[in-house]
Amino acid sequence: MARLLHLVDCLLVNGYLVLLVNWYRVDWSIYYTRLLVITFVLCLLLFQSFQLYRSWRGWKFYIEFFVIIKAWGAVIGLLLLYFFIFKISIAYSRVVFMIWSVTTPVLLFLVHMVARKILRYYRKRGRNIRRAVIVGAGDLGVNLAKEVETIPWAGIEVIGFFDDKVAEEPELTAMGKPVLGVISQLHDFLSKNDIDYVYIALPMRAERKIFTILKECRSLGSRIYLVPDLYIFGIHHAEIQSLGKILILNFNPHTEWKRSFDIIFSLVVLFFSLPLMLVISLLIKIEDWGPVIYRHKRITAAGKEFDCLKFRTMRVGADLELMKILKDNPELNSEWEHTYKLKNDPRITRIGGLLRRTSLDEFPQFVNVLKGDMSVVGARPIVVGELKEYYKESAGRYCSMKPGITGPWQVSKRSNIEDYQERVDLDDWYILNYSLWTDIKIIFRTIYIMFKRNGAY
Repeated sequence: MARLLHLVDCLLVNGYLVLLVNWYRVDWSIYYTRLLVITFVLCLLLFQSFQLYRSWRGWKFYIEFFVIIKAWGAVIGLLLLYFFIFKISIAYSRVVFMIWSVTTPVLLFLVHMVARKILRYYRKRGRNIRRAVIVGAGDLGVNLAKEVETIPWAGIEVIGFFDDKVAEEPELTAMGKPVLGVISQLHDFLSKNDIDYVYIALPMRAERKIFTILKECRSLGSRIYLVPDLYIFGIHHAEIQSLGKILILNFNPHTEWKRSFDIIFSLVVLFFSLPLMLVISLLIKIEDWGPVIYRHKRITAAGKEFDCLKFRTMRVGADLELMKILKDNPELNSEWEHTYKLKNDPRITRIGGLLRRTSLDEFPQFVNVLKGDMSVVGARPIVVGELKEYYKESAGRYCSMKPGITGPWQVSKRSNIEDYQERVDLDDWYILNYSLWTDIKIIFRTIYIMFKRNGAY
């Protein structure tokens, strides 16, 4: 497949040039014939040297696109050097060359995507599969196996683990996969079995075992990969940088985009929703002449408290009523202790019930976003009591970011989540995996759920 794709790429580049020359009705000359030959040779050599036809199992699409751009950039660079040395640039149409130079990477990427789709189709049906073993059946190895299971299109089958714990627990299994033996037996296993990949998922303190594997097993036909035991530090958003010749991890990645996005998005929402917010304010005021805005203390970055703003959805003095309601109703008291919410809260006003079901009560929080207390997307806004009682070792992660108006909790089960630990896990997931694209997907999902009115109370 790789060799065929390589040949297709080289022919495609030349064929595209011929098409553009004919499309723009440029007179063909010997110079274009020479350009075709030189380009074909350069693509044949440089595309391979940039490892464009490596195994892309499990890789993101955009990474392959970047490699295509770099390889094609090298081809164009050498062609420009050729034009300069022989002073023949005048022999070519600048329009044709410019369009060809800029659009060819996109065309190549589309061809590679088609190839990927074909491979994924066969891999999901059990063909073109690569067999792998994982050295280390601890948390790191198990997490790696779980990740492989989430990408069946990569065509990687983990057949088992190697771990020294098997000597203590002969029936040890991980992820439903057998532990095939102790680490010292890996060499013999690879000698007798056709294994494509070996993933070393050992803690970095086991450097002697790692060096032994690299020394003894690299000549047995399997590709060996080391999974760094760094995820214990939560480095999902860490960046690899260099300090001279030393590689370092930056745990303070560039996040200015998030603040800029928050400000722009909030201003747009407040501008277009201002008439609706004025109507809501009027309806709240008419119902019982109480205050329109409700302020409640919540936690933001660095563990600081701030006044979280919402349209008031409960009767005036609802906070004072809560203790009496919980005291008189054991079932409601149990529900409150479990979720910090009441599904059928008797204190909610008529307009408040509508606002809660549609999440319109949270629109004033865009003011909190502009003030810098919240983000548009983030973890759930919680109170000090929740942080201390439920978050525990996750408290530090939670306080590293601002809470959000919406988040993964909003687009999953919303208020229907019964297990509080599931809420904590959702917050942890977002803090460790946030990105601009993730935020955009959550926002669109939130808009859909608002109209669906699912799970909010």
